[in-house]
Amino acid sequence: MKKVAAETLMIVFTLFISNGLMAQVESGNLVQFSGITITSDSLNAVPFAKIMIKNTNRGTTSDLLGYFSFVAHKNDTILFNALGYKPASFIIPDTITKSRYSLIQLMTGDTLTLSAAIIFPWPTLEDFKYAFANTKAPDDDLERARRNLDSDEIMFRVLTYPMDGQMNYNSYIENQTSKLYYFGQQQPFNIFNPFAWAQFIKAWRDGEFKRKKNQEFK
Repeated sequence: MKKVAAETLMIVFTLFISNGLMAQVESGNLVQFSGITITSDSLNAVPFAKIMIKNTNRGTTSDLLGYFSFVAHKNDTILFNALGYKPASFIIPDTITKSRYSLIQLMTGDTLTLSAAIIFPWPTLEDFKYAFANTKAPDDDLERARRNLDSDEIMFRVLTYPMDGQMNYNSYIENQTSKLYYFGQQQPFNIFNPFAWAQFIKAWRDGEFKRKKNQEFK
């Protein structure tokens, strides 16, 4: 009985010593790993970078100024990841003699090229075919200029849209300017003037000549 108790005490004592030695060895490998993450070109802080120990779920995130600090082990591989930057890694040296280690980690920018996305206003191919076949293409500048100078178009506008005060004022100013321009000489005939023809047709349709004729007979 005494022999069994002595062996049990020996085993417990051995485990206690081994655990203490392991704790001392483990604590000797611990390192307070600190540093900052900055850009490699302008040396600006890289905030909110993800810093993890490889093959573990332990790590931290850099703050707004790029600073980070956490406990790691010697010879650990530290992984750095940040949106818009290429991944980086660093191995903590196992030759350091102090319990602290500092690092300035440079992050290189990574250009992300996304594939082009083409957005169509038609939900189906049939709707696109219908719109392509029935939509009227807008006129270009040359076609609009030709339409504005077309005599039939000008006459249609004059007959359709009566002149307001501003238009009458502009017409009066143009007539006065023309008289001053041709002062002392014969003014050209308006036989080829589409505006004059439009005014003549409008007056004829409105019966202006009949009223003048009746007034003359009276």
